[in-house]
Amino acid sequence: MALLGGVLGGCNQQASPIQEESNSKPKPKSGSIRNNPMGVSSYSFWQFNGPKEAVNMEICIEKAAAMGFDGIELLLVQMSSEEHSHLQKIKKKAFHSGLDLYGFSTHQGFLRPDKEYRDDNIKKTIHQIELAYALGIPTMRLNTGRWGTIDNFDELMANKGIEPMIEGHTEDDGFKWVIDSIEQCLPTAEKCGVQLGLENHWGLGRTAEGVKRIVDSINSPWLAVTLDTGNFLENSYEQMELLAPQAVLVQAKTYYGGGKWYSLDLDYERIGNIMRNVQYRGYISLEFEGQEDPLEAIPKSLELMRESFYYQT
Repeated sequence: MALLGGVLGGCNQQASPIQEESNSKPKPKSGSIRNNPMGVSSYSFWQFNGPKEAVNMEICIEKAAAMGFDGIELLLVQMSSEEHSHLQKIKKKAFHSGLDLYGFSTHQGFLRPDKEYRDDNIKKTIHQIELAYALGIPTMRLNTGRWGTIDNFDELMANKGIEPMIEGHTEDDGFKWVIDSIEQCLPTAEKCGVQLGLENHWGLGRTAEGVKRIVDSINSPWLAVTLDTGNFLENSYEQMELLAPQAVLVQAKTYYGGGKWYSLDLDYERIGNIMRNVQYRGYISLEFEGQEDPLEAIPKSLELMRESFYYQT
């Protein structure tokens, strides 16, 4: 805990045809209409393609500001350093660019019978929470992890994210491992003021029911939902409706040029209505996952999001 105790000391996230823009309905005329704040994940500029140095965080911040976003979500594995001085440099860059650092997208996994493996991931997640604190980021994406019985991610996507359980273990075992692990991370999340958002993201998080079972079982104000519009491959809207009331962040995917693994024809006006129905006023975080040039597709995606996500005051 060197970061907290030393430097800081005070804190003791069916496959369909290529997406097309939704036919947006007119916004209500009465009252005051406001858009949700619009952000973009740094992942949208990189997508695990090529060297990270070509799209480092400072470049992503500059591009996001030039495109008119309100904030940026940082993908941890895209960062060139976790040194405290580098984190403060990123925070300063975002502030001077007029952008919020509103979300931190991290990776971890608790879906294994090996206690040492889970303990290592608990320690890693606590460290990630401390990094979010150092950056002044209020919410962090959390994963359940995967069973790991399908090693190749392309193969997993071809199987719609479904993988066999580890032999000799049950889904109930998995839920116990994940719930126990997340519970051990929550005291640090509370001390640091970083709300964790469990994402519908493969493993036990592949379905809304799985995410909700974990969040409801833990029942902590420091654990909510990161709702990803592109990770439900069947009954998408019904599953979004189930998680919407507990969402602390919405990650909205677009697929211009065709998706990397699949494309979903998402009706964003309908998704906007789902979020309006639960009075969601938080950030919409764009995750562009298409083949088109990001510099062309991301501004188009921003316009689509602005047309779709708004609320009446």
